[in-house]
Amino acid sequence: MDISAWMDVALQKAEESLRAGEVPVGCLFIYNNEIIATGNNTVNETCNATRHAEINCIDQVLKFCKEKCLQYETVFRNLDVVVTVEPCIMCISALLQLQVHSIIYGCANDRFGGCVSVLEVPKFYDPKVLIQGNVKKEQAMKLLKDFYKGVNPNAPDSKVKRKKETLLTEK
Repeated sequence: MDISAWMDVALQKAEESLRAGEVPVGCLFIYNNEIIATGNNTVNETCNATRHAEINCIDQVLKFCKEKCLQYETVFRNLDVVVTVEPCIMCISALLQLQVHSIIYGCANDRFGGCVSVLEVPKFYDPKVLIQGNVKKEQAMKLLKDFYKGVNPNAPDSKVKRKKETLLTEK
């Protein structure tokens, strides 16, 4: 498996997310050296906080298994996951429960990372999953920084901001 080439494809998916106004995370699920699922975050589009790139890929794999009459347990155990950002606690938990073969990620996730950054979720599972981080981390981090420079149109208004604005208009 050419990790660098696979990460380039995942980074392209993350760029698509950025253009769509989503947190720029791109993900691939690779089975028998073939991409069977690609995903990016659709949290803003769906107004559903669980629609992370990895979860969207899991749904695609289940559909793939049904169409090909394959046992999903076997497919997941032979999957390599390539994702541009360290999976959050929710996503790493799902991937470990599915017993994927490996998880390769780009940059750390200092706010929600479930591999090492915030919580070491693998310690709870005694996994045999191979986890490798920091693959093309600069490119992945740049996409995140570009996203957070802008404004998330679906983020709730800050209550603190409203109070300040009210005080300023009263003077």
